[in-house]
Amino acid sequence: MLALLVVVGVLAGALGVWGAVRAVRDEPMIGKQVPAIGVVELGLVVQTIVAAVGMAQGVTTADPMLLWGYLVTQLVLLPVAFAWAFLERSRWSSVVLAVVCVVVVVLQVRIWQIWAGAT
Repeated sequence: MLALLVVVGVLAGALGVWGAVRAVRDEPMIGKQVPAIGVVELGLVVQTIVAAVGMAQGVTTADPMLLWGYLVTQLVLLPVAFAWAFLERSRWSSVVLAVVCVVVVVLQVRIWQIWAGAT
């Protein structure tokens, strides 16, 4: 699980930096970022499946409800950022993408802490 968390965190961080650079340049999100959003979202889906399988096999966590809250939240964030960017064709779409990616990275850290048993 740790390797998957690190990979998804790095991908989300890179996407966030890309969004931040475009925001600083006063540019909206572009179509080339959509496949990157899809890759990060796919990683989040795989991570959720791995967590579900692990818990079904008896893995116990410090707080399963909080873990699932984080997993579901991170699954929703990127599609919402994409929808926002689709409707808002200004630099704020890039700002939203950058902020959402930072939140996803923070959620990766929290998910690992809960998965490992620390709260």
